[in-house]
Amino acid sequence: MTRTSVYMEELDAFTYSKKISAEDGIVLIPAGAIEQHGPHMPLNVDVLLSRAMAGAVAEQIGALVAAPIMYGYKSQQRSGGGNHLPGTTSLDGATVAAIAKSLTLELARHGARRIVFVNGHFENYQFLYEGVDLAVRELQLAGLDDRRVMLLSYWDFVDDTTISELYPDGFSGWDVEHGGVLETSLMLHLYPERVDMEQVEDFPPAVLPNYDLLPVRPELTPGSGCLSSAANASADKGEILLKRASSSMADAISHEFRSDQR
Repeated sequence: MTRTSVYMEELDAFTYSKKISAEDGIVLIPAGAIEQHGPHMPLNVDVLLSRAMAGAVAEQIGALVAAPIMYGYKSQQRSGGGNHLPGTTSLDGATVAAIAKSLTLELARHGARRIVFVNGHFENYQFLYEGVDLAVRELQLAGLDDRRVMLLSYWDFVDDTTISELYPDGFSGWDVEHGGVLETSLMLHLYPERVDMEQVEDFPPAVLPNYDLLPVRPELTPGSGCLSSAANASADKGEILLKRASSSMADAISHEFRSDQR
């Protein structure tokens, strides 16, 4: 017998309906972006990784994974290299918030009581939050007080022990990890055929001001579009990152939602 997929779009409508409306059902929504990730990785890294992380979590807690949000909020120079770089295709904040609101309401209409946004693009978070907040208020006004929504970004579940293990020479911080060791290692583990390590440019972490200026000064972003080097990335590191981050996310989701059923 073929094992049923955790991915919504791969299910037939009736199997999906049964799963999403179950009393203890949880649905995860990956949120990515189409954004440059240097010369060594494709534009859809944030989509691929948020979906894979959500899938790994879903396997552990018996959840569903909705089809991913493909586009995200504008890449910012201090966290993603900048929206001026080629290939980066972004939505404005109101649109991201509207998508999050619409998806929350639509999945609730399908019968979902527990929804989790699994963010894979740093700049998305506050706009996802805004959309979810508006949707939850609307659901409450309609008398649907049993709907709950959780938001998380997968890198927040990489603990200090793992950081020390994978960055033995020191960790420069998540703000310059764009296109660096974390994302490249995960891609090498999950989608090695989509990574060209020969194109990696090895350089010190980018030094950017602690403020934003518009229009951006393109010369502040490294020519590769990456904010740190991926030279030390490996598939083994990616496997560790996937296992530990997904396990921690699964624990957090179970803690918040499974207790609701008691």
